[in-house]
Amino acid sequence: MLQIINIATTSKELILQTACQVLAAGGLLIFPTETTYGAGVDATNPVAVEKLLAYKSRREGKPLSIAVTDQYMAQLYVEVNEQAQQLYKQFLPGPVTVVSHGKHTVAPGVESEFGTLGVRIPAHALILDLIKKYGKPITATSGNGSGQKRPYAIEDIFSTISDKQKSLIDLVLDAGTLPPNPPSTVIDTTLSTPLVMRQGDLNITNTDSQATQLETYSEAETKALAGKLVLKHWNVVKESGFIFGLNGPLGAGKTVFAKGVADFLQITETLTSPTYSYIEEYEYLRHGVSGKLYHLDMWKVSSAEEFERLEIKQLLQPHSVLIIEWWSQIKPLWKYQDLPVIEVDIADKQSHRTFTVTDSQTTRNTLP
Repeated sequence: MLQIINIATTSKELILQTACQVLAAGGLLIFPTETTYGAGVDATNPVAVEKLLAYKSRREGKPLSIAVTDQYMAQLYVEVNEQAQQLYKQFLPGPVTVVSHGKHTVAPGVESEFGTLGVRIPAHALILDLIKKYGKPITATSGNGSGQKRPYAIEDIFSTISDKQKSLIDLVLDAGTLPPNPPSTVIDTTLSTPLVMRQGDLNITNTDSQATQLETYSEAETKALAGKLVLKHWNVVKESGFIFGLNGPLGAGKTVFAKGVADFLQITETLTSPTYSYIEEYEYLRHGVSGKLYHLDMWKVSSAEEFERLEIKQLLQPHSVLIIEWWSQIKPLWKYQDLPVIEVDIADKQSHRTFTVTDSQTTRNTLP
C-alpha cells in the first residue's frame, strides 16, 4: 500500500526507518534531490530493479545511475580513474553524474550496455543519511515516467503516470515543490577525454561549444565510442533524425565507426561499403524504437548536381540516422544548416585512432 510521508512534519528517524524497510523489502520510493524527484530502489536487488524498469516503462535502453554517500562507497561499484577522482573532488556532492566502468556488482539492468555505471552523490542531507543507514546504493533515475516532464512536485508525477505505474510505488518522501533546477550534468570518464553526455547547470568541459579530442586503442573501443555518441543524441534521433559527417583518409576507421553505430542500433546485417551505390539502407529496431540507418559514401560526388540528385534531406526523418563518409567532399555543397550534424575527423596513429568531434548539439535529461 502506498505511503506518503511529509518530510516537514515527520521525524528524520521515522523517515529513515520507514524508507529502509521499504528498500529492504524490494520496494520503490520517490525521493527529493537537489535537482528533481528521483525514483529509488535497492540497486543490488534484481527484483527491485525489474520493478523500477516496469515503472519507468519505455527507457529505450538508457542506463540507470546509482546514488552513494562518497567516493569510497562508489569504488565498491565502479572503477574510479583519475578523471573521475577530479570530478568527485571538485563537484560532488552536487548535481553531477560521473560515469565509470562498472564492477558488475549491481543488479542487471542498472549498468549500461557498455558496462558503464553513472554515480551520483546528491547534495541532499536526508538522502545521504538514508543511503548511509541502508548501506547499499539506491537508483537515482528521475521519478517521472519515461518521456514525461521533469518532476519538481509529487503532483508532477501522479498526474502523468498510469494507475498501474502508481501501484508500483511503495513510499513517497514528499518535500513539497522543489526549486526548478536543471538536471545533473552527466559526464563519461571512460574515454581518453571526459565526454559530456548531458549538460546540466554545471558546464564542466564546455564540450557543447568546441571540438572534443578523443582516442581509441582498438576496434571495440571505436565502436563503443560511436554508440555512446548516438546515445548522447538519442532524443534528437527520435525527434528529427541525426547525421554523422565522417572525415579521414582511407583506412582511418570510418567504416569501423559506422559499424559501431549499427551495433548500437542492434542491426544484425553486415554493413557493406556504399562506394559504388552511394547509399546503403538498413532498418533497425532498438528497444521499441524503429527507424532506418543510411550509410553514405561521398567519395565520388564532385558537383552540386550530383549532390542534389542524392536528395539527402529527404532521408532525414524522425528515427533516422545518417552516416556520411567523406563528409569534407560535400561540406562546401551543404546548405541544410537547420539539420543536426556531428562532424567527426578520424586519424589513424598506428597504435591508436584519434577523433575530433565537433558537437554543437544539446541533449535532454533522463536522470535527476
